[in-house]
Amino acid sequence: MASTAENHYYVPEGAYWPLVGSVGLATTTGGLAAWLNESSLGQPIFYVGMAILVIMMFGWFGTVIRESESGQYRPWEDKSFRLGMSWFIFSEVMFFAAFFGALFYARVYSVPWILGEGAGANTHEWLWSSFTEIWPTNGPADMGGSDFHMGWWPLPFLNTAILLTSGVTVTIAHHAVIKNDRTRFILGLAATVALGFIFVYFQMVEYQEAYHEGMTLQSGIYGSTFFMLTGFHGFHVSMGAIILLVVLIRAIRGHFTPTRHFAFEAAAWYWHFVDVVWLGLFIFVYIL
Repeated sequence: MASTAENHYYVPEGAYWPLVGSVGLATTTGGLAAWLNESSLGQPIFYVGMAILVIMMFGWFGTVIRESESGQYRPWEDKSFRLGMSWFIFSEVMFFAAFFGALFYARVYSVPWILGEGAGANTHEWLWSSFTEIWPTNGPADMGGSDFHMGWWPLPFLNTAILLTSGVTVTIAHHAVIKNDRTRFILGLAATVALGFIFVYFQMVEYQEAYHEGMTLQSGIYGSTFFMLTGFHGFHVSMGAIILLVVLIRAIRGHFTPTRHFAFEAAAWYWHFVDVVWLGLFIFVYIL
């Protein structure tokens, strides 16, 4: 029969990390707002806030790791962690759905309306009668400044292969930790981390090419949706690779067992999520 401790949720001691995190978030957002409004103090305040957030993450996550490794967590905590990660990934799905929705709206509704279809007949006649359908569009009368289209070959295709391969390596690592094969677990994690950072490097090269061709966030609806979707995805890949790097360091130090490895599982869930999002990007942003 389970003991009393196993049937009660673990209640941690009082911690000051939530307060530190709140200060860091307020400082970061305040600094960013001042920076965007061209205040000379905005940029340094923003970096101070980011530094506070990094310190908070190291401290708070370190506390949780120590509690986990000392055996203080029971099935109750494991269930709550899984629910929390599931809802977090769902919120990320909705986040990207908004940007995919903006791209769909622009291509399927906005461009035909400006061409005079349906409710846009008067708009086409009175405002932009010379507008012709083209995708990517940079707006009527070339308002966006560039209609450069980022093709799917070669860098996007190469990045697709890299990210899909990383999904395979993280799955290999998952099977390895379940079988208690620590060597294969570490090698699979290391390969996934390396592929993640290689992906980010190639995306930086791609952005340099786009800027060289004159495409920026101001380059019409295609430029803005392209950089918002691929940029936020690149940010998520960067964060996922960093998370997996921390998991790799923990694995090298002997953490995780076949029955207790949710930190790795959470990182793997997140990584598969960015894989799926990239497939959508590759199809709807680069190919179609």
